[in-house]
Amino acid sequence: MEKQWYVVHTYSGYENKVKTNLEKRLASMGMEDKIFRILVPEDEETEVKNGKRKVSMKKVFPGYVLAEMIMTDDSWYVVRNTPGVTGFVGSTGSGSKPTPLLPEEAETILKRMGMKEAVVDIDFEEGESIAVTDGPFSDFTGSIEQIDLDRQKVKVHVNIFGRETPVELDFSQITKV
Repeated sequence: MEKQWYVVHTYSGYENKVKTNLEKRLASMGMEDKIFRILVPEDEETEVKNGKRKVSMKKVFPGYVLAEMIMTDDSWYVVRNTPGVTGFVGSTGSGSKPTPLLPEEAETILKRMGMKEAVVDIDFEEGESIAVTDGPFSDFTGSIEQIDLDRQKVKVHVNIFGRETPVELDFSQITKV
């Protein structure tokens, strides 16, 4: 089964609360391997009031949250029973599995939000030496312990204060030494 984007219907105004609740639930219930990203699609809106320019974020789809997930009975249950969630868009009755967004629909929404579906071509191997190029561990070197292609992350052992410390990083944060 592959991960796909699904649209989750929420109570209006609860989109960010649902995102937070879902992220907490997937961590506490060990669903990180089935539920990956939760997004509240927003656009920047510039408003001029009393001669002052104000930039605010406006929800593109009020009452909806996007969830990138592998649809199983367990992952469906976790999302469906999150406080503030009223259901999935595209399911035809209680208990039926919802229809995912088409890849091009998801890509359009991600691009509109300024996010590109990150498809990183990697040529890293486990055990290989790397340098961290971005983030709090920038300028540290280490060796790759584990590669997670689905989540586009690597577990790296970085030498901090003379100790090997495991750190999880995005592919984009490292380069070969």
